[in-house]
Amino acid sequence: MGKTSIASATALWFSRHGRRTLAVSIDPAHSLSDSFEERIGHEVKQLEKNLYGMEIDPAKSMQEYKDKFMPKIENSFLGSMGLEDTFDIAGMTPGMDEIAAFDRFLKYMNSDEYDVIVFDTAPTGHALRFLSLPDVLDSWVGKMIKIRMQFAGIAGLVGRLLPFGSRSKSAADAASGEQPEKFGAEQLEAMKQRIKAAKEILSDPKRTHFSLVLIPEEMSIFESERSLEALKAYGIPVEGVVVNNIVPENTHCRFCSERRQMQEARLKLIRQKFRKCGIKELHLFAEEVKGAVMLERVGLLLYGK
Repeated sequence: MGKTSIASATALWFSRHGRRTLAVSIDPAHSLSDSFEERIGHEVKQLEKNLYGMEIDPAKSMQEYKDKFMPKIENSFLGSMGLEDTFDIAGMTPGMDEIAAFDRFLKYMNSDEYDVIVFDTAPTGHALRFLSLPDVLDSWVGKMIKIRMQFAGIAGLVGRLLPFGSRSKSAADAASGEQPEKFGAEQLEAMKQRIKAAKEILSDPKRTHFSLVLIPEEMSIFESERSLEALKAYGIPVEGVVVNNIVPENTHCRFCSERRQMQEARLKLIRQKFRKCGIKELHLFAEEVKGAVMLERVGLLLYGK
């Protein structure tokens, strides 16, 4: 049992308490489907009353993003200059799949369609990059708006100089009374406003609660401690820590007893390092934590009835 199981159990618990809930996964492994034992996919799918799921596909999000924001170079002269490559956003921007996935998540974060959105992040490093994207995107979008407006000026200049392509289109637009292509500047500005709203949501402790999930082992503890500091730097409030896979006490099993003894020492360290967070402890289950029955059981242990 790991972070996806905790996220799934949390989403199920909220939905069973009458809250319209969306569970969103950005983990490329997409184990949300495995957790609910139902194929979910890239689009929102209803799993049961009040419960919905979505697994953001980075490749599909990236293609949608390119279709939405990539400059449309229709003029053959511009194409011969190789400007398609110059303005291929996916090629010129590292981490484009993360940006595209975040933009898709913004759509739901800034809407009133759901009462609760449970965000199943990818492993720590990827998750921290993802959560820091509002700041990255804010700067990146501003630059892209400038680039697009500059490119629009270039296209207009070439259209006036050459007897084909943009000039013909401009004449047609003038004849029909339509406004010329604005190269997506309005969409980019709208996205910038969504980013601003997302930053406010992510840093508002009344609206956002982030929980770290770890196991009682040193490497997991130290990684979680670094994550906690990074999240604080990004202004993301961390509400709690969930420690899972704790071996139940069993005096008849030497291995179990030794393992439990080691974990007790690590639990003491966790309680010290994360004393300002609400700590919840979950023992190792005999069964796999998947499916509604087991997820409901975990939800009750975490949040009660």
